[in-house]
Amino acid sequence: VQLQASGGGLVQPGGSLRLSCVASGSIVGFDPMGWYRQVPGKQRELVASIISGGTRYADSVKGRFTISRDNAKNSLYLQMNSLKPEDTAVYYCKAVRYLVDRTHYDYWGQGTQVTVSS
Repeated sequence: VQLQASGGGLVQPGGSLRLSCVASGSIVGFDPMGWYRQVPGKQRELVASIISGGTRYADSVKGRFTISRDNAKNSLYLQMNSLKPEDTAVYYCKAVRYLVDRTHYDYWGQGTQVTVSS
C-alpha cells in the first residue's frame, strides 16, 4: 500500500490545519496508524497514534491535536488546533500491518511540511 499525506502549509500561531493521509488500498487490518514529525537535525517523533480504536498523543500536543481514521475512505487524519511555532516540522503518516506470526510491515507517507509562523 502507498500512503499520500497532504494538508500541510503555512499558518499563523493559534491557527489550525487538518492533515490527511490517503492509502492506495484498504486500511482495514492496519493497526496501529499514526502521525510523526521531524525537524532538521532531530529524530522523528511520534505525535499521535490510533491503535485498536484508542488514541495516544505526545504530551506536547495533548488537547490540541486529534487523530482519527476513516476506513471507508482509506484515510487517516490529524486535526491540529492552537498551533505553535514549535509544531513546525515535516509530518509523516505511518501504517503498520501485523501478520499472524507477528511479523510486521511499516508503511510511510512522503511527508507534508507544516510551518507555524507569523
